[in-house]
Amino acid sequence: MAAGDDRSHGGNTGYDDQVDAYYSYDSEVQNYRNIRVGDVVALWDKARLLGVSVIEEIESWQGPKLQNRCPNCNETRINERSTKALRWRCQDCKHEFPAPVGQVIEATHFRVRYDAAWTSLTGLLVKEEIKSLQIKPGSFNSIRQLDWSAFSEALIAKNADRAVLRVASRTPAAVDWNQLPGLHVDIPQGFRHALVRVRRGQAQFRERLLLSQGSLCAFTGGAPPRALEAGHLYSYAAFGEHHEHGGLMLRRDIHRLFDDGLLAVQPSNLHIDVSPELEPYPQYARLHEMPLTIELHDNQVDWLGRHWDEHRIAPRALA
Repeated sequence: MAAGDDRSHGGNTGYDDQVDAYYSYDSEVQNYRNIRVGDVVALWDKARLLGVSVIEEIESWQGPKLQNRCPNCNETRINERSTKALRWRCQDCKHEFPAPVGQVIEATHFRVRYDAAWTSLTGLLVKEEIKSLQIKPGSFNSIRQLDWSAFSEALIAKNADRAVLRVASRTPAAVDWNQLPGLHVDIPQGFRHALVRVRRGQAQFRERLLLSQGSLCAFTGGAPPRALEAGHLYSYAAFGEHHEHGGLMLRRDIHRLFDDGLLAVQPSNLHIDVSPELEPYPQYARLHEMPLTIELHDNQVDWLGRHWDEHRIAPRALA
């Protein structure tokens, strides 16, 4: 749950969230241990569904956390009220007071990134529908477990088949581990085990791509290195490894649109295919049927073919 400013809990000062890219929490949050790379995640704002994605990376670090506590019983279950003279009230002891007592503790902070597969579904489901799809419908925690089978059925019933397919295809369980084109790059990679799994080797992966492909976006041509990202041609969350010839340098906006399937590459002629959703935007529409700006390795062609199957062939099969 990404409540933003509409927060009823006053025991802390909130979290830094960007709902279409990352979600922040800490070790004081219930269920924080249950989040894993490769999990499907749904974000909502206490009133409606915002979107779905798959967790690609979890960052963690130690640091201070400010807690607001009741001056009477020292609990953090307190609420701020805008219309009362005594603005604060404790949910546990019912004490009313003008200001909480601040206490700084040490906590583990987490940031979950999921922007690669983010699919906006704003308002497709409302509060009561979402709560009915929880494993524990009565839960009030900010991190709650959903019944994926029931949740996906609810999305499909509202014509969000493509969103279900996209996130399902990016989870580790959907991967055929026996079909991995390309050699593995001999750089630090995969996941290191701490409290969570975190991505390693991304900087080296980008450096190798820049060295082999130059300062070029594979879709649009020359661009300053600062504007380019190393885009995987497969779900890193699913494999946990960097594969040689498994990526392309892509401009940041192109990277996002490629991950979403709004840009793809036709396997038959290696020309760019632009989704109808991008036709109103000339800077993207003009790319349709254009060739890529770089020569591809056979393994890159294989990966792009899989991307095509996921975002062009499979959605048609569902229709």
